[in-house]
Amino acid sequence: MATELSEALVSRLGDEAAIAGIADRFWALNPQRLLRIAIEDLFPGKLALVSSFGADSAVLLHMIAEIDRSLPVLFLDTGVLFPETLAYRDKLIERLGLTHVVTLVPDEATLESEDPETFLWSSHPDRCCEIRKVIPLARALDGFDAWISGRKRFQASTRAALPLFETEDNRTKINPLANWSPTQILNYLRAHDLPRHELVAKGYPSIGCIPCTSKVRPGEDPRAGRWRGRAKVECGLHTQSLPRVAEFGAEAASFQSPLNRAQ
Repeated sequence: MATELSEALVSRLGDEAAIAGIADRFWALNPQRLLRIAIEDLFPGKLALVSSFGADSAVLLHMIAEIDRSLPVLFLDTGVLFPETLAYRDKLIERLGLTHVVTLVPDEATLESEDPETFLWSSHPDRCCEIRKVIPLARALDGFDAWISGRKRFQASTRAALPLFETEDNRTKINPLANWSPTQILNYLRAHDLPRHELVAKGYPSIGCIPCTSKVRPGEDPRAGRWRGRAKVECGLHTQSLPRVAEFGAEAASFQSPLNRAQ
């Protein structure tokens, strides 16, 4: 079945209607099986996992490690992350034996020009996210045909209809855990004795940058603590089509894609 589905999906990449139809057949597969097909059959050598090393990240990272520990894992270090997140990243890399984690950082010249005091998040949060997250990831994904996201439907009302596959700029985005529940996440973490992010126990079920992350109250969506008090609910990675490197001009000229780096 894997070969049949893989060839069908590959032959229709970029056609959202066709991918949506095929996705209906993939829903029957567990995430591990879907990931193996994506890694080995659909996008060999052209697939990356984008991980925040946040609250639930250990689940997908463990699944990936069970299949291919050398799969590129892209991590966005915005420069304003919690120290606990950086420590968690290092802990999971060692625990899971991940060999190709690439840390992406914002362009220094742009930060010096637009956010020298690290306060852009307060006045222009969308631009802050663009500089620190959207642009670095868009550059890093150049050369990849697909990437894996850890988003889940239960995280927020804005994600309630999250599909299994999405397309953007002729690139496919895969959401293997889209339909998983909080109970399934917790059960997987326990079954594999995976460590949790330290901030989860302190009331942070969704963890981003320090200035834009607050504790979540009982009954709120897991992402209610992100950009609290603002209309903003997403950083931009999933609400706009990530452009190609050429669109960033000089800001991206010196960037080297993870595909071209030594393993």
